Amino acid sequence: MLQIQGLRKAFGTQVLFEDAACLINPGERVGMIGANGHGKSTLIKMILGQESVDEGTVVLPRNWRVGHLSQHLVFKKETVIAEACTALPPNEDGYIETHLAEAMLMGLGFGEERFAQKPKELSGGYQVRLNLAKSLLGQPDLLLLDEPNNYLDIVSLRWLRGFLRSWRHTLILITHDREFMDSVTSHTLAIHRRQLRKFEGGTEKAYDQIGIEEGLHEKTRVNTEKKIAQEMRFIQRFRAKARRASQVQSRLKQIDKRERLDKLDEISRLDFNFATSSFNGKWLLETRDLTFGYDENPDLFENLDVVIGPRDRVGVIGPNGKGKSTLLKLMAGDLVPRSGTVRQHINHKIAHFGQDHIDGLPAGRSIEEEVYSANSMLTRTEVRDICGLMMFSGDDAMKQIGILSGGERARVLLARLLATPANLLLLDEPTNHLDITSTEALIDAINAFAGGVLLVTHAESILREVCTRLIVFDGGRAFVHEAGYNDFLGRIGWVDEREAGASSPKGARVKRGSKKDLRRERAAVISRRSRILRPLLETIERSEKEIGELERNSELIESELIEASEKGDAARIATLGADLKEGRQRIETLFGKLEEATCEHDYQSADFKRKLEEIGGDS
Repeated sequence: MLQIQGLRKAFGTQVLFEDAACLINPGERVGMIGANGHGKSTLIKMILGQESVDEGTVVLPRNWRVGHLSQHLVFKKETVIAEACTALPPNEDGYIETHLAEAMLMGLGFGEERFAQKPKELSGGYQVRLNLAKSLLGQPDLLLLDEPNNYLDIVSLRWLRGFLRSWRHTLILITHDREFMDSVTSHTLAIHRRQLRKFEGGTEKAYDQIGIEEGLHEKTRVNTEKKIAQEMRFIQRFRAKARRASQVQSRLKQIDKRERLDKLDEISRLDFNFATSSFNGKWLLETRDLTFGYDENPDLFENLDVVIGPRDRVGVIGPNGKGKSTLLKLMAGDLVPRSGTVRQHINHKIAHFGQDHIDGLPAGRSIEEEVYSANSMLTRTEVRDICGLMMFSGDDAMKQIGILSGGERARVLLARLLATPANLLLLDEPTNHLDITSTEALIDAINAFAGGVLLVTHAESILREVCTRLIVFDGGRAFVHEAGYNDFLGRIGWVDEREAGASSPKGARVKRGSKKDLRRERAAVISRRSRILRPLLETIERSEKEIGELERNSELIESELIEASEKGDAARIATLGADLKEGRQRIETLFGKLEEATCEHDYQSADFKRKLEEIGGDS
């Protein structure tokens, strides 16, 4: 097992860990959570031995092999496939099973045409993917993944999720995508107030438990201070009266014995509220026959028609390198179409967050100056308020951009967006440098924004929570899907996944004898579909109903817990706490069953649909 004991780590006056400890057992898949800057990546580095500890120990079993998603890129082979194969041991006959490396690379988004390419010729994102492929192929005893979502597109992430769900070794995962984390992990490790807290189950359980404990801490602290204040008033009133001397001394002894809790420091969190520019038209922006390609290269997409309204939430999705970011630049007016038009309403005002904008921020400016440059109508107090919302309070707002980390620069760019009145947001993967709670705050702000939003993201949870329409880049084309992401998966799905699951060429129907045989085969498939899908639907409905009942019961228990805390009823607090814990554990178990049944239902539905299409007729 991985043992962490008495851990202390500080950088100057910033203390990340203080007497922190935890045990991670073999086979546990652990999701690590905590606010940005609180030590998640530092802990990974200490486990790897790349960062020293100030005090305490981080101990791994001697025979454990550790794999990690390294940003330090060293390639020794001439081709991508040869480099990937360096992670594979020879089989019993002394041969390297190249097909395993090929399957891994294709799952992570490498087309076969890249196999013969030199690793050093790959883009930075694909070089990191190659390192990830080597880590996975090596089957390490401990796999450390720090934000793999930042380097993988949506199709590759879906593949990686399936791969990690079947991972039988130990895993520690950091990601800002809560749904992705909860779908693959068995435990949650929270870095909170310089301590390490491990919980069995997903992130919801961890956050709820921490919230309950801190709520009870604060209630107990307030009640204790009230009682001490009452006793002090008695002491002050009767201190000089001889006949009350024994009571005064008794009260003083009670105060000395009473344990006093410190007030918990407030943890800074991002708070978003986009400034809206008024708009009364029916449309903000539209494209007609929009076609674009770079220089002499083939078109990335062609003849794209889309209309963006003032309350639209449009997700832009697809594999990397197909033109998603390019489309946003065309809509922002930063690029000129090869053919077709981008027409912007005369009253439109765009705020654009682009990944390349992060590196383009002027290094010599302070954060405050950069925010002010986005809107010179703001007062300094208003600018400072926006900086504070992005966790640059006080003197931090005067930091030079040149010394900031990538995550801090992303927050500066978001601060610019908050300062800019707009009625159309163009957001290109804005969550890449955020933690889970900040990502959820951004989602809430997007949903509350009164204007239109185009959002490039690979996080399926964000697509489900935010987007009601899609622009899909897949299968060599771009098209508009007039519904949400779940509808897209159910009706169309990703080309790579359809082709991987298909036993015949796309669009082809398998010939199978007479019409009578086809009808009989079709009836058998439909019957089998009913037998398999009905129990799954029943499990989904039953789980949803029980979760609802348990959540309502938990709310009642929490209310009773607050009352018991106010009364100082320790026995009642213990009983209610145990009941609440049991209920939360049951909810977590049911959510696992619900997720498993839903995924299985969606997979089986798509499989039966394909089989019926192969036979012929409506599916």
